Amino acid sequence: MKRLFDLVVAGILLVIMFPVSVIVALLVLVDMGRPVLFAQTRPGLKGKPFRIYKFRTLRVPSEDGLIHESDVRQMTRVGRFLRVTSLDELPQLWNVIKGDMSLVGPRPLLMSYLPLYNDFQMRRHNVRPGITGWAQVNGRNDLSWPEKFELDVWYVDNQTFLLDLRILAMTVGKVIAREGVTTKGKETSEPFVGNAK
Repeated sequence: MKRLFDLVVAGILLVIMFPVSVIVALLVLVDMGRPVLFAQTRPGLKGKPFRIYKFRTLRVPSEDGLIHESDVRQMTRVGRFLRVTSLDELPQLWNVIKGDMSLVGPRPLLMSYLPLYNDFQMRRHNVRPGITGWAQVNGRNDLSWPEKFELDVWYVDNQTFLLDLRILAMTVGKVIAREGVTTKGKETSEPFVGNAK
């Protein structure tokens, strides 16, 4: 049921948001040039690699795909607008159609993080990664890494269709309010460096 729901909703959103996607692509092209899309390998279900797609938000994308404090100067007004409105995530609807992602699930992070997870944290890969998730609607970048992982694994253990609907509804509110996009006191979030011994 979850997969069918993903296909139907992602397909509808791709059609509805197509004009918006075209406008965003043109804005990125004019503001930052080619390529319009940023693509990177991320871990999916069971850690299997897949290519994730986003609209570019930096003039020169960082090698690891994250936005670091040193990269903030590379973020244009268009890029910042796309990021705070989450419009940069629109191409991931195609990832949902392909089956790499779900509408709801733990956010796909970096391949380099896989060796850093403990057994508990690794359980976040027992479901498909999502465009939005339980951690995203409960703090997003305001959360510490341990807090994010706790929420991710809680979702894995408690996922239901009704919970997914609740998360999607909460996501709309968070996007409108632009909550949790940046870390408190910083423009960007810190990379995950592993667990303290």
